[in-house]
Order: sequence, then structure tokens, then C-alpha cells
Amino acid sequence: MVLHMISSTQTNHPLVNVEAGDQNSQLLDKAFEILRAQGLRITQPRIAILTALIEHNRPSTIEQIHVELKEGCCDLVTVYRCLAAFEEIGAVRRSFQHNGTSLYEISLGAEAQYHVVSRNAELVEQLDAESAAELREVVQRIEARLRAHGHSDVSHVVEFFTTAPAPSRVQSPLPVVN
Repeated sequence: MVLHMISSTQTNHPLVNVEAGDQNSQLLDKAFEILRAQGLRITQPRIAILTALIEHNRPSTIEQIHVELKEGCCDLVTVYRCLAAFEEIGAVRRSFQHNGTSLYEISLGAEAQYHVVSRNAELVEQLDAESAAELREVVQRIEARLRAHGHSDVSHVVEFFTTAPAPSRVQSPLPVVN
């Protein structure tokens, strides 16, 4: 009996047009490694959702992600389920708008990003590097203390909600997240 291997570089493969050195391709490959390590299959809907998250490169709502997907790729419920699974395995991180709406961004196990969410302008930006490093240090100490007291599966969510400064005082434009 002769077994034939199917090459993943066939023309119908979803990544055939992605250059190997492309940063988005590298992120997608890392996401695939995480999915495989956790026993999750790599399906067309999962590829599409991960690709949309990587291309957004900012926190996005489930509805924003769903709109980016090719029509008929998957329904909204599938997006919800996939994002929940991705969050559980550390491939995505959830944050929140001031009204409680969930925002998702690709994380792939990287250190937490902290956001400043504007109530009045619907803007989301990353906390500056110096403040994020300081916050990360404090959070790590607290998490270590909790573990030392027997807690497990320790995690956290930190978001800052603000009223954005008037446009003339804003130093750089921020991406809009609805």
C-alpha cells in the first residue's frame, strides 16, 4: 500500500499567497502552533478569524471581526465560540469598552497590553510603555503573592476609562473601536 502525503503548499491551501517572511504570516504560524499544542484543529473559520484579528492589530468587537470575514465563512455564533476557545488557550486577550462590550486582540501568549478607553470618543489606545511596564511589575508581584497563598489559574484585567482630551490637545490620532 502506498500512502501519498498532501502538501500544505497546494494552491487551495489558505496560506498559499502569504510570503514566508511576512510578519502576519509568522503570527498566524504561532497561532497555529498554540492551537495544535492545545489539541484544537485548524479549520477555515479559525484561520479567517485569526487572520482578521492579526490584520486589525487593535482591540475589536466580535461584530467588527465578523464583518471582516468573507461572507459565508462562518456565522456570528462560530466567531463567539472560536474567540472563547482562543481566549482560554491564550491566543487572544479580551479587554472591555466602558459600556462592558468585549474587545478581542491577538496576544499569542505575549505579555498583557493595557489600554486607555475613551468614553466620549470611542477610542482605544495602548497605555504608554513606561506606565505599562510599571503596572506589569506591580501586577506580577500581586499574582505571585496570590499563588504563594494557594491560588491557581491567576489572571487579571486592567483597563483605564477616560474622557479623551479635546481634539486640539490630542497629540496623535487613535484608532476608533466601535
